[in-house]
Amino acid sequence: MGQFEGKTAVITGGSTGIGLATAVRLAEQGAYVFITGRRKTELDAAVETIGAASVTAVQGDVSVPADLDRLYDAVRGRGQGVDVLFANAAVASVATLAETTEEHLDEIFGINVRGVVFTVQKALPLLNNGASVILNASTNAERGDAAFGAYGASKAAVRSFARTWAGELIGRGIRVNAVSPGPTETPGLNGVVGDAKADLAASLPIGRIGRVEEAVAVVEFLASERSSFVLGANFYVDGGSNQI
Repeated sequence: MGQFEGKTAVITGGSTGIGLATAVRLAEQGAYVFITGRRKTELDAAVETIGAASVTAVQGDVSVPADLDRLYDAVRGRGQGVDVLFANAAVASVATLAETTEEHLDEIFGINVRGVVFTVQKALPLLNNGASVILNASTNAERGDAAFGAYGASKAAVRSFARTWAGELIGRGIRVNAVSPGPTETPGLNGVVGDAKADLAASLPIGRIGRVEEAVAVVEFLASERSSFVLGANFYVDGGSNQI
C-alpha cells in the first residue's frame, strides 16, 4: 500500500509540468486525484498519463470562482473530503515597469493571487482535519530580476499566505506550507525564457535547470505525514540560486 492510500488530493494546474508530475506520483502512492486545467486537450492527455481510474479532471480557470465551484462540487460528490490540496496553478509572463499594462497585472494577479486565495477558501469546508495544503510560490518572490516585477510580487503574496493561513488553520490540524521552485524543466519555463535557457542554467550554482521530479519530491514530502511537524514553511528547490 502507498502512503496516500485512501486519500483524496486536489491539484490545480494539474495538466502539465509540476502539477501533472505530482498528480502521477500521488496516484502511484494510492491517492485519488482531482486535477484542473484550462485546456481540454492537455487535461485529456493528463488523465491518460495518470490513469483514468485514479483521477477526475475538471476543466476550469482558478481565477473564475464559478469554475472553482464546479471543481469542489465534483470533489463533494465523491464524499471523501480533501486530504491534500496543492494550489499549483499559475501563470508567468515578463514585463518591465515601463511595459506593464492593466491586462498583464490582471492576468498575473488574477491567477497567481486571487486564484490561490479562492482555491483554498472554497476548499475549507471539504478539508479533512489534518489535511496538508501546499502553495506553489517561487524563488522570484525574493529576487529582483528585471521584467519579473508583477510575477515576483504575486509569488511573494503566495509565500505570505502560507504563513498566515498556517496560523489560522492550525486548530483543525491543517498544515499550510509553500514550495518555491527555481527554474525547472517545464512547458511554462520554455514559454518564458525560450532560447535563453542555456544561459539561465549556467547562472545557477548547480549549473543546470531543475528536473520536475525534484520539485515533486518536496511536494510529496509536504503532503505526507513525514512533514507532520512542518507548517508555515517555504521549501526552496532552486539549485542554490537563492541560497548561495
